[in-house]
Amino acid sequence: MTAPLPGPAPLTWLYVPGDRPEVMAKALSSGADVVIVDLEDAVAPKRKEYARAATAEFLSSSHGIPVHVRIADERDLPSLAGLPGLSGLRVPKVSHASDIHRVASRAPDVALYALLESALAVEHAHAIAAAHPAVRGIALGEADLRADLGVRDDAGLDWSRGRAVVAARAAGLAPPAQSVYPDVQDLDGLAASCRHGRALGLIGRAAIHPRQLPVIERAYLPTAQEIVEAEEIIEAAAADAGAHALPDGRFVDAAIVAAARRTLSLAGRR
Repeated sequence: MTAPLPGPAPLTWLYVPGDRPEVMAKALSSGADVVIVDLEDAVAPKRKEYARAATAEFLSSSHGIPVHVRIADERDLPSLAGLPGLSGLRVPKVSHASDIHRVASRAPDVALYALLESALAVEHAHAIAAAHPAVRGIALGEADLRADLGVRDDAGLDWSRGRAVVAARAAGLAPPAQSVYPDVQDLDGLAASCRHGRALGLIGRAAIHPRQLPVIERAYLPTAQEIVEAEEIIEAAAADAGAHALPDGRFVDAAIVAAARRTLSLAGRR
């Protein structure tokens, strides 16, 4: 049986370094749907302890938007579990379902997001996505995955992206968000990359600078023409519940109607 389609996913996820409390606070008003405090790649090894303490202080109270933490490893968990401001944990370098079970046992009642960063992780994508009720999403860590695969061209990651999309859907999760676009100055390139990701079935994108957020949101929101077409499909389905063709030749059935409803749900964010 196919799982019900999940509701609209966040479109923008902003990474901020865990050793910069002032940047964490500023990110709350950036317009991002989710702020991700990073204790892994964004923090130098000698700053890890400070970052852990600063993040725990930041999450000692709730904020107006969801705040996730990308942990560096399981040593971060004791200081984070149970904090009122923590909405989710992003778990890096997940390769097996057992990795998720281990984190879930040490951080109960926290939403988990698994990052797939190796060929083995991609092969196990569905097992990871379905590993535990705490898993709310999966995503690729494309920098590490690119290095693991020896991929030289961005298109070389498309199969892995598609695999993640299928695994998430099969597990009843929201579609994965795209990995970060590392050039914060190249907004045209970011927009083009987002359009490609959207065509692959990804939804939304992680960002490393606030200037990237509006570009990501525009790219992932439906266009005016897509909204009009979705409204026509819904109207036609209301008049005739069976499969049929619209006057312009477009075929309408239950799957097309479900996709139109998703489009209009996203359009409500405008």
